[in-house]
Parts: sequence; C-alpha cells; structure tokens
Amino acid sequence: QGQLDESGGGLVQAGSSLRLSCAASGRNISDYNMAWYRQAPGKEREIVASISWSGANINYATYSVKHRFTIIRDNAKNTLYLQMNSLEPEDTAMYYCNSDYHNGPYYFNWGPGTQVTVSS
Repeated sequence: QGQLDESGGGLVQAGSSLRLSCAASGRNISDYNMAWYRQAPGKEREIVASISWSGANINYATYSVKHRFTIIRDNAKNTLYLQMNSLEPEDTAMYYCNSDYHNGPYYFNWGPGTQVTVSS
C-alpha cells in the first residue's frame, strides 16, 4: 500500500489562494486516477476533484469548485497538487488525496491531511 503526505494548508482570509501538495511514496501515482477529498467538521468526506492517470480527464465536484480550483499532477515527481483560488469560508475542511474511488478501492493509505481554514 502506498503512502501519502499532504501539505500546504493554512489559515487564510476569504479571497486568498493556497496550493496543496500531496507527495506519494511506495506506489506510483502514474498508475492511478487520483483525487482530492475534503472533510468538514461534522460532515462526511467528499470528493473535490479528480484527474485521470494521464491528466487528460479532469472532473470537479461542483460548479463553484470548478471555477476556483485546479487539480494538477506531476507523475515524474509522484505528486498531486490542488491550486485553490478565491477561497471561501465554506472551503474550510481537512483536505486529503488518494486514488479516485470511482475506479476501485483506495490504493494508498490515507495520509494525515492538511487543514484549510478560511476566515470571512
């Protein structure tokens, strides 16, 4: 099972930007469709964005996320990114990456996540 290590979160004001990183080890992300997930307090974990193994197909969970976030993968660096612009308080959550569950089981152990807190 591969390992994941998310980073780049923080406490920011609404309208700010953050770039999250997810470094993988033990498995190559190039073998999998990957995704970013988030879990807000009191809510279940939800998918935010997904990207196919080649990067050719990208999907975002909502209209709002689609026009503010960008999922990027660098297979050579075995790293997944999430560029988040125009952050809103509703984006406050713990963010995680893993393989895209639409394509089977999770192929990586869940990492610690990275906390994003957006103040109004």
